[in-house]
Amino acid sequence: MKTKYLILFFVLNILIQSAQSKNKTTLEFNERGNFKIAQFTDIHFKPGAPESEPSLGLIKYILETEQPDLVAFTGDIVTGRPAADGWKTVLEPVLKAGVPFAVTLGNHDDEHDLSRQQIRELLKSFPGYVGKKPDAASDFGDYLVKVNAENKEENALLYFLDSNAYSTLDSVEGYGWFSFDQVNWYRKQSRKNALKNGEKLPALAYFHIPLPEYQTAYDSEAKKKGQRNEDECSPDINTGMFTAMLFEGDVMGTFVGHDHVNDYIVNHYDIALAYGRWSGGKTTYGDLQHGSRIVVLEKGKRQFKTWMRLRDGQVVDNVLFPDDIK
Repeated sequence: MKTKYLILFFVLNILIQSAQSKNKTTLEFNERGNFKIAQFTDIHFKPGAPESEPSLGLIKYILETEQPDLVAFTGDIVTGRPAADGWKTVLEPVLKAGVPFAVTLGNHDDEHDLSRQQIRELLKSFPGYVGKKPDAASDFGDYLVKVNAENKEENALLYFLDSNAYSTLDSVEGYGWFSFDQVNWYRKQSRKNALKNGEKLPALAYFHIPLPEYQTAYDSEAKKKGQRNEDECSPDINTGMFTAMLFEGDVMGTFVGHDHVNDYIVNHYDIALAYGRWSGGKTTYGDLQHGSRIVVLEKGKRQFKTWMRLRDGQVVDNVLFPDDIK
């Protein structure tokens, strides 16, 4: 009898450890020194709508083929009611795969039956959500998570920022912008981590609405790769987030969504300004084949590889940044 209990205890312990491992939120480089991120953006999922089904198939396909270490959803993910059901459905394949995930909100996510704060609280109820206990968080929906090396030393930083929704000024139309408080929060975190680690760690930033510098960079003679099929829908107000990143010196690239038929990456003063690949179904505009932008960080290097994996299996616009678009 005692032996039976010991065996049962041993089996249960293994199952518990397996479940904890599957839903872990600690991010680490793999044994090859790589860390892979799959970005999904502008899914515009509507619960119960057959037109949304292709986006679920895409998520499953990307998880199977790319096997990322982290999934980053960059806004306009659920755009129908009941929103809670939509989030559960979209996240189901990620949860089943046991892949940690991050979320930044877009301008359409809170237009239904959940506020931005309610969405954030809902996300915290899911295992694997890295925004539940981040390394740092602001009061404005921004958070920072660290990617560790095998010795548990911090080796890279990932900023997930809320680019807000629409203008809050009567005299200004259009989309929202980062507040000065958000810019200052980013600068504080960057300096704090540089002081702690004795150097600027390589960093990436994910958010929804492109910075005004996207258009400036694409219109310049800077090297670029990918498509621009619509004007950048950036805010008319520029509060200096790009300038802050340039002066702080940690962020190597920013990754956004919002404009469904843009998927380019451009070098702007040695910072990559990139779009994800539109990941939606048939509930919104866009005639590009849907897919995901993949980013691979390399331990100890201020560079990254990126490409887009499309639903039909194509891999397009493979770039090593900064070497390929200096």
